[in-house]
Amino acid sequence: MGAGKEGRKAKKYICVGLLAHVDAGKTTLSESLLFQNGALRERGRVDRGDAFLDTYAVEKERGISVFSKQALLTGEDTDIILMDTPGHVDFSAEMERTLQVLDGAVLVLSGVEGIQAHTRTLWKLLQKYEIPVMIFVNKMDRCKTIKEKAELLMQLQEEFGDGCVDFSQAVKGTESFYENIAMCGESVLELFLETGNVPEEMTQKLIRVRKLFPCYFGSALQEKDEGVGELLTDMGRYLGQRD
Repeated sequence: MGAGKEGRKAKKYICVGLLAHVDAGKTTLSESLLFQNGALRERGRVDRGDAFLDTYAVEKERGISVFSKQALLTGEDTDIILMDTPGHVDFSAEMERTLQVLDGAVLVLSGVEGIQAHTRTLWKLLQKYEIPVMIFVNKMDRCKTIKEKAELLMQLQEEFGDGCVDFSQAVKGTESFYENIAMCGESVLELFLETGNVPEEMTQKLIRVRKLFPCYFGSALQEKDEGVGELLTDMGRYLGQRD
């Protein structure tokens, strides 16, 4: 072993799937993640038929993902195999086959439509396969007020539980942020009450055992590109290979 390699931390490899009700902007989010990671020099658009992961003619014509595709997001400590799955209910079988190999998932919602019928089906499948989940609420550029964001977060908590916690950059590091995380685990709450903080490794564990579901609010469109960088960073930070 060369001198420079001694003590070097082994790189992690994790497989993360993007799941969504059709038209929530899942493929647009994948383009934005790949662009921000540097895997793409230019990002395509579904409406132009040049999205990087929509490679089949039928996908370009219909503007939807029909087959699951994969791409690589590289990081200093973690490489992420990104799986873009079909969102249309007609291709649910293709999507469900992908779930069996995932270490984590990003469930994409439209901030305009909120939780839809197929979103609930996807959530149940993620429960079935015990997959850690992050939630990205897309198209928030069309939601103009803080009140609308608060209402969407409340909807997520009512549907999927109090473990849905806002991880937006604006709230990270605040006392209320740590308090909301701490409420997801008794031992974590005890430590928070003693120290006023929650260690990152405890946050990771809560996510990986599906007691905590980080929520991000933004827009994956090129002109907006809000919340995507935080999601990309936290995918590598908090998700890990399942046992």
